Amino acid sequence: MANHVHAHRLRAGDSLAPFTLDTLCHGPLRIPSGGLLHLQFRRFAGCPVCNLHLRSFARGRDQLAAAAVQTVAFFHSSAETMRPYHADLPFPVVPDPERRWYRQFGVERSALAGAHPKVVWSAIRGMVGTRSSPFSGEEGNDGLPADFLVSPDGALLGVHYGAHAADHWELAQVIALARTSR
Repeated sequence: MANHVHAHRLRAGDSLAPFTLDTLCHGPLRIPSGGLLHLQFRRFAGCPVCNLHLRSFARGRDQLAAAAVQTVAFFHSSAETMRPYHADLPFPVVPDPERRWYRQFGVERSALAGAHPKVVWSAIRGMVGTRSSPFSGEEGNDGLPADFLVSPDGALLGVHYGAHAADHWELAQVIALARTSR
């Protein structure tokens, strides 16, 4: 099964119209936020690859703060499913079980999302000591990640659409992009 291609993939230089997100535990969030914002689209709440990735951002929150970057993570899961995994994160997470924001940002799906050696290794590491499972995907296991760096005025400074479940910006990449975008 090929990727479901969206006609409206966003590109660096595009601008976002203002909107408000309902977050899991941090209240409403206005976009653009007046500062640098990293929007990261992950897969389902229990995805071990996604949870391993998000924990690296939680550990790096001081580095993100020093670079003046706020991160927000989206999941195509319900708030109830997300709470056990994400309620303790130090940044906003957004439940999007209907994939409204995924469609808005052109984030795709692929039946091969988990079929890459990097995904298998990340999934194994993500399952150690957690209850994450690569097989319990709410709304399917076929989601692909995407990352967007948004300027204070809503312009997209950087865009990355993942080719597999572990193809996402790492913390150091976000910080470097933020520093070069100033």
